[in-house]
Amino acid sequence: MNAEAGAGVTSDQELQARAGACLSGYGIDVRVDAEGSLGYEYEGALCSLRAVNLAPGLDVLTLTCVLAWDRPLKPQLHKRVAERNNALQFGSLTVIGRGKLADVILRYTFPAAGLDDQALTTMLLLVLSNASRARQGLVP
Repeated sequence: MNAEAGAGVTSDQELQARAGACLSGYGIDVRVDAEGSLGYEYEGALCSLRAVNLAPGLDVLTLTCVLAWDRPLKPQLHKRVAERNNALQFGSLTVIGRGKLADVILRYTFPAAGLDDQALTTMLLLVLSNASRARQGLVP
């Protein structure tokens, strides 16, 4: 990780803080979770965001949203998730089964180093908008 000059803050930490500020600017209540990622709720989806430095100059943001949980694991759920996956522009949906129940997760990772706050906010809101649309019909 690259340290900022004299500040001791790494580029990924700075990016994550900026992303949190961008979300907060739209009224989203962002908190720092115990493991250091940002947690928030968006239109019923439980979301987590973390910035990671993969290489010098390559900081990425990883968003994970739990769209539905404890849903009956039936063929209809897989069909709905497949339909939503086809319509997604940003991210992919996964069904994680646990016995007779399943959770539906949206994941999206994108390079964010170099994005100004307006572009960063736009990307975050596009992903969250996709999450909101994909969630429709997955929960009662």
